Formats: sequence, C-alpha cells, structure tokens
Amino acid sequence: MSNNIRPRRIILDLAVTLDGFIEGKNGEIDWCIMDAEMGFTDFLHQVDTILYGRKSYELWGEYIPGNDDSDTDKELWELVHSKKKYVFSKTKKGTDEKAIFINDEIPEEVKKLKNMPGKDIWLYGGASLITTFINLGLVDEIRLSVHPVVLGEGKPLFIDIKERLNLKLVNTRTFSSGVVQLIYHLNGE
Repeated sequence: MSNNIRPRRIILDLAVTLDGFIEGKNGEIDWCIMDAEMGFTDFLHQVDTILYGRKSYELWGEYIPGNDDSDTDKELWELVHSKKKYVFSKTKKGTDEKAIFINDEIPEEVKKLKNMPGKDIWLYGGASLITTFINLGLVDEIRLSVHPVVLGEGKPLFIDIKERLNLKLVNTRTFSSGVVQLIYHLNGE
C-alpha cells in the first residue's frame, strides 16, 4: 500500500437519545429526526460499504420504502442500497444477491475489508455487533447524533463493553432541530 493511501476506517454512525438508547423498548425509532441540515447524504457518499448484524439487516438492510414515503426518503434508501453489504451472522451463511455473510474470524475479515481499496465503512449495527466491534478494537470513529428526547427505557447504545475507551473529540455540530452530533476518534487517530 502506498504511503498516501490510508486504510479504510470503520465508522459507527447512529442516532441515540439523550438517555443513551438506540431504540425504544418495542424497537421504535420514531424519535429519530432526519433533516437535510444534518448531512446524512454526505455521510453516505463518504462510505461504500455497510456492516450489519443479522437482525439489523433483516429489518433495514433490505428495507424498501413504500409509496407513501417521500421522494427524499426513496432517494436516501436508493443510496443506502447502492453500498456493498456485509452481514455478521452465526446462522445465515454464504452470499445472496444483496449481501455477503460473515460467520466467524471477524478480526481477520474486517482487516481484509479495511485494506481493500475503497471508501470508509459504516458500522450500522445492531447493538451486539457494535459491542463485538468495540471489544475487538475495530472501530476507528464514533459519530453519535444525540436527539433531544428521553425514552426512559429501550435498547442501550453500549452494553458489555470490556475495557475503558478513551476517545478524542474531533468535531461537534449542533442543528436547529436540537440534535447534537459528536464525532470521536479511537485507535490513536
């Protein structure tokens, strides 16, 4: 690899409530604010690969917007579906027309992905995949969009983290919606 080409980064980018939940107790994400000001489309142009856990992939990796969805939502999902998808699963194996399934040797497989030419990689989740990646030291950047809502209960962002993570804050952005985006680097960047 030449000196002017850096390895691809694994970026955990997701929405979280002020009290640290990524979903409500029934899986609801209706609290999540999406507006153009937040630049999510720009983020999607920064990545060419998305990493999913099996459950997240089944919920969102194959999601097709309905007729009632806005043209903006349809364009967003078209952009999401243009990315290469890898699904980490203990049960589903092989490849289908939309994704490649990875069952074991996560560090080795991720290292291969990071060293392939291309753009950065979005670690979409779910929660157990996020935990696995953090515990294995595979996340390079965490982008949290903290939404102005407190749910009181739900699925927490971080569970079963084995070691302290020292993060370096590299950027903050505040949006008129009340969302605050925090961007942290890990792994000595």
